Amino acid sequence: MKTAVESNFGFNFKIPSVLLGIFALAVIVFSQFFAASSLKKERALIAPPPNLQHFSFGYSEAMADLFWIRAVQDFDYCDQQIAQNVCRNNSWLYSMLDTITNLAPKFRIPYAAGALALTVIITDVDGATKIFEKGVKEFPNDWRISYRAAYHYLYEVKDNKRAAELLIQAGKNGAPPWVFTLAGRLYSDSGNTELAEALLQEMKDTQQDPTLIKRLQDKIDSMKASSK
Repeated sequence: MKTAVESNFGFNFKIPSVLLGIFALAVIVFSQFFAASSLKKERALIAPPPNLQHFSFGYSEAMADLFWIRAVQDFDYCDQQIAQNVCRNNSWLYSMLDTITNLAPKFRIPYAAGALALTVIITDVDGATKIFEKGVKEFPNDWRISYRAAYHYLYEVKDNKRAAELLIQAGKNGAPPWVFTLAGRLYSDSGNTELAEALLQEMKDTQQDPTLIKRLQDKIDSMKASSK
């Protein structure tokens, strides 16, 4: 179906209705991106509508890219803080990452970096768990995703069994051999910081976002202080 449009010069041309739909959707998306509250010092970022992947008109990967560009600008945004450095579960950032990964399930970076931001920067535990599990399912042979998910399960979820499973999965797909030894110890020792410190070094070696590195260092320092 096409829609006829008459230009100022008297010519008629036809625009496919799907393009009109995409334009309308783009208006909605960008209005979601840049919406803010009327308060001077507070922002209220609006999460994408649910099931957006069903209305992507064949442009799901392009839309995922746009949402990712928007998300990385506010990795540290917490729409509702429930404790110091702890955001409510299923936060705005989680909604953004969930939408992105629904639009483009094979888009790796939201799982590898986005889920890490959820657990390390804003501590949205449930949201990070969901994104990590999606990532492990989509990229079962990517040891870095499994390795980071193991950190999350060990220190935030307090599930040593799942952390050990993920470490073994990471080890089978190229992670350093010591992960097998650590996996074996997790069943009896939940207080060590070895995995967190190894993750911190890996992040430094691969030049991850300095904000992520700083927040993880703070968490490690807090772990060590509480164990004394």
